[in-house]
Amino acid sequence: WPVVCEPFTQWVLEDHFANGRPAFEDAGVQPVEDVEPYELMKLRLLNAGHQALCYFGYLAGYRYAHEACNDPLIVDFLLGYMNEEARPTLAQLPGIDLDAHCRTLIERFANPEVKDTLARLCAETSDRIPKFLIPVAHAQLKTDGELRRTAAVVASWARYAEGVDEQGETIDVVDPLKDELMERASRQREEPTAFLDNRELFGGLVDQPRFRDAYLAALKSLHDNGARATLEMLVADAK
Repeated sequence: WPVVCEPFTQWVLEDHFANGRPAFEDAGVQPVEDVEPYELMKLRLLNAGHQALCYFGYLAGYRYAHEACNDPLIVDFLLGYMNEEARPTLAQLPGIDLDAHCRTLIERFANPEVKDTLARLCAETSDRIPKFLIPVAHAQLKTDGELRRTAAVVASWARYAEGVDEQGETIDVVDPLKDELMERASRQREEPTAFLDNRELFGGLVDQPRFRDAYLAALKSLHDNGARATLEMLVADAK
């Protein structure tokens, strides 16, 4: 029976073999000297892109990734994160057109046949954002690079962890650290850095004024104006 699948494929293989190898490149595989830069590309563009999408998308009222990625405002935000914040942290990637790659990621996220739920992407965040997104923040701090969108994604997670959406409906927060995360989030309207103060997840980002100020601005906007207005602000500020 036919199975709907993505048209996208990518195979990157570190070309270290003891005694020759088959002609993997004839089957579309990209042999490379060092696979780590390609792994970081996946983590910081695809995986972190999912994180940039899911909390804002959920709070804005969407429930599926393809619905959110058919919203031009969300697409502008995602491409801004990818191009202005994630890509500067990546090494040279021979054989990869990053402009085309980022556009392809948006197309993949917007594929209605995948039907990926935002709730799935929002789950287990304490195991995702520290690996996918926080390294982008640290790298951009070192180079004085742009990081407002990265900080806003962390703020959107903090807002999501309050457990109630903008319509007053309960959010089922799924995370091994759920109790701690929700307790911190419950205090953040009075203690704005309560969530970011978690050094096990965020290291010393709370001590970095550029990141902290961007985070607090996004969190305040999420509370005062909502997810969509916050995205509009972030996109407009970048132009």
